[in-house]
Amino acid sequence: MSSSISRRRLLAGATWVAAAAVAGGVLGAGVAQAAPSTYTPDWNSVDQHPPAPEWFQDAKFGIYFHWGVFSVPAFGNEWYPRNMYRAGDSANQHHIATYGQPSAWPYHNFINGAQDLAGNFVQFAPKLKSAGGKFDPEEWVQLFVDAGARFAGPVAEHHDGFSMWDSQVNEWNSVKKGPGLDLLKLFSTAIRAKGLKLLVAMHHAYNFTGFYEAAPAQTDPSLKKLYGQLGSTAENQLWYDKLKEVIDRAQPDILWQDFNLDAVAEQQRLNFLAYYYNQANSWGREVVATYKDGMNGKGEVFDYERGGPADLTTPYWLTDDSISSSSWCYTQGIGYYSIKQMLHSFIDRVSKNGNVLLNIAPMADGTIPQAQKDILLGMGDHLKRFGESIYATRAWTVYGEGPTKMGGGAFTNPTAGTAQDIRFTRNKADNVLYATVLGWPGSSLTIKTLSSDRINLSSLTSVKLLGSTAGTTIDLPAPTQNSSGLTVALPSSAPYSANAYVLKLSFSGTIPAVAPPAGAIAFSDVNYSGNSAPLALGDYAAADLTAAGLSTRTISSLRLGPGHQVIGYSGDNFTGTSWTFTANNPDLRNTGNNDQITSLRVQFNPATYFRITNVTNGLALDSGGDVASGSNLKQWTWDGHNNLQWHAEPIAGGYYRLVNRTNGMVADGWGATSDGSAARQASWSGSSNQQWKITNRGGDRYTIANRATGLVLDGGGNVSSGSVTKQWTNGSSTNLQWTFTAL
Repeated sequence: MSSSISRRRLLAGATWVAAAAVAGGVLGAGVAQAAPSTYTPDWNSVDQHPPAPEWFQDAKFGIYFHWGVFSVPAFGNEWYPRNMYRAGDSANQHHIATYGQPSAWPYHNFINGAQDLAGNFVQFAPKLKSAGGKFDPEEWVQLFVDAGARFAGPVAEHHDGFSMWDSQVNEWNSVKKGPGLDLLKLFSTAIRAKGLKLLVAMHHAYNFTGFYEAAPAQTDPSLKKLYGQLGSTAENQLWYDKLKEVIDRAQPDILWQDFNLDAVAEQQRLNFLAYYYNQANSWGREVVATYKDGMNGKGEVFDYERGGPADLTTPYWLTDDSISSSSWCYTQGIGYYSIKQMLHSFIDRVSKNGNVLLNIAPMADGTIPQAQKDILLGMGDHLKRFGESIYATRAWTVYGEGPTKMGGGAFTNPTAGTAQDIRFTRNKADNVLYATVLGWPGSSLTIKTLSSDRINLSSLTSVKLLGSTAGTTIDLPAPTQNSSGLTVALPSSAPYSANAYVLKLSFSGTIPAVAPPAGAIAFSDVNYSGNSAPLALGDYAAADLTAAGLSTRTISSLRLGPGHQVIGYSGDNFTGTSWTFTANNPDLRNTGNNDQITSLRVQFNPATYFRITNVTNGLALDSGGDVASGSNLKQWTWDGHNNLQWHAEPIAGGYYRLVNRTNGMVADGWGATSDGSAARQASWSGSSNQQWKITNRGGDRYTIANRATGLVLDGGGNVSSGSVTKQWTNGSSTNLQWTFTAL
């Protein structure tokens, strides 16, 4: 794992594809299936493993640490072992200047110990405080407890091939070399003594699949093992054998793995999963295996590196992030994110149905820098006071509101919110809604999501502000609700200092269902009750509905976003009898199809006109009026004119055609091949140039991608009214995102 540019480029394609595969903007309670008493090493068997047990969903927050041999040079990042061999790399230049040529002063000198060019002896050999050193695993774990973590553990082996336990299959380990300590055992003992769940992180799949590609070929068999040069069969066996040792020795509750599992032999991956799950059965424990690639994604939890989805996402997921943007391990001059960036992004991720695994970067001697402690204790301060809004909660049907958008995939930086940003969670009894405000909003707060046209709050019994001490609340006047939202009167100034403030909304029964701003919400019971799943624009086969928490033939009521429709089908994959819903329906029994829907499509209603507005500049997509075929599409300040109104009409294959109200022509990609090409309009011909894939990017934001060109509509930034609408390669810029407002 790394935040380095080389890692970003290496994984840019694979990581985004993996993230997109699970990010559908849906959320459900999950449908339990009986786990087998014995697992066999095949996908049909291991896919039955429940991926995210309740304790994991309750825990929310964990801590791990990149600490090892690579911490000794304290330069660049944790990929120093790789980069020191790459000619011209800054790590290579640093190594030559500090230690000598890598061919003469190899990486394993940091393990065995050797003198640098200045005559200093360097080695990864931390000493316990009890032996006169600076390393105390119990102090580390107490810090994790104070930070509010509910699970923690070490990187037991990184890409460099050095095992942090008394390995019998790898002599390059922390007992036989370097520290002379079984570091995994020390951490496991300390972590379990404090009542935390144990996570063990393994990154060794990349050791033999590319990490040391620039290192010289070794002749010594032992060095071949360290540098991943044993050959495919032996390396795949060693990959499995190391995992088996970790499972048997540490009995981890979470076995976390880094990328490139898809380069490991499939049978060994299956052998690992079956062994881990069978051992967990023998321990009588529910365990979690994570992945970034290489798994079916049914029995394991997907992990976004340094990121998370833009919206509510199921199945339950995890992100691993670091307190530093520059390195995962300690380096001289390492920089850190702020407490607000880490805390607010954590709250955002929990609101979207995820857990956070936060990395720290201790120094090679076992010292945790004070700046890192401060960040952890800042997280802990919030969790100590307001933990009831985080621990053992579940995501609501809406993750939040406000101007600050976070997430959108892997490698999206943690972001501090504002006093206008709110994130929701709910208790498991579903009768308390928490609204966490990412700053003090002043003497009143209007929660727009809770407007009278979206939710019936007749069962709301109280709104209170969580107090500065856990378990206390501050009474507030009765709120008022109208079409703008729920307005809550607050003290004229903040009653205490905090990085976020939590409103607790209590109901006499279950929290009422809220109408979606876009897409639809399906419910298992009539009158918008029971299990629910927010469904973004798109197609949902039976397996997709099951993953969202709604088994086939269980949907009994539907709520639709403005301008949307749902087409339900009696058969899987959009077959059999179909029913079209263009309005909310509290009881599908009235239409004769209660509990009959097996698959469905959420679409824009082709009879609705929309204002299509660019997120960056706020201008509306404009045809320009009765213009000639081939004329450029433009953007204009919204004034309600027909030139700015569009039908989004579904066509085959999940695509849409965008039809202008004034001239009847459709948006056309015009065969563009380069970024910046103009989008045009023409009479409908059925050409793929005129077909668009509209994809939800979180909340009410969409990208509009041309089927022929693959480019997306681009507002071009903060441009003036009348500017041309262009096309651009898809990315994270809001220039490429649009909202659809039903008229």
